[in-house]
Amino acid sequence: MRIRTDGDYAYRRNAIERAADFYDCNKTKAVVSACDDVPHFVRAIQQVLERDDLTLEQRREIAETLSTRAVSFDVDTTVSVVTKGEM
Repeated sequence: MRIRTDGDYAYRRNAIERAADFYDCNKTKAVVSACDDVPHFVRAIQQVLERDDLTLEQRREIAETLSTRAVSFDVDTTVSVVTKGEM
C-alpha cells in the first residue's frame, strides 16, 4: 500500500512521522498501530460521554476537547459520532 504525501497531501508525511515518534517505531508500524487504536478510543470516548454521573455541560466540554479534525463528538441528550467522511 502506498500513501500519497505529495502536493495537497504533504500533511500526511508529518502526521505519519508524529505517529512514529509517538509509538517509538517505524512508520508502517505506527500507521497500523494508530488504525488499531482509533476505533478503540472512539468506543471508549462514547462510553465516557454516556455516563449518567456527568452533566450535559461536562459531556459537551469533554466532547469538544476530544474531537479532532477527522472525528467529532456531539452531545445533546444522546451521543453521536461523526467522521470526516460523513460531514
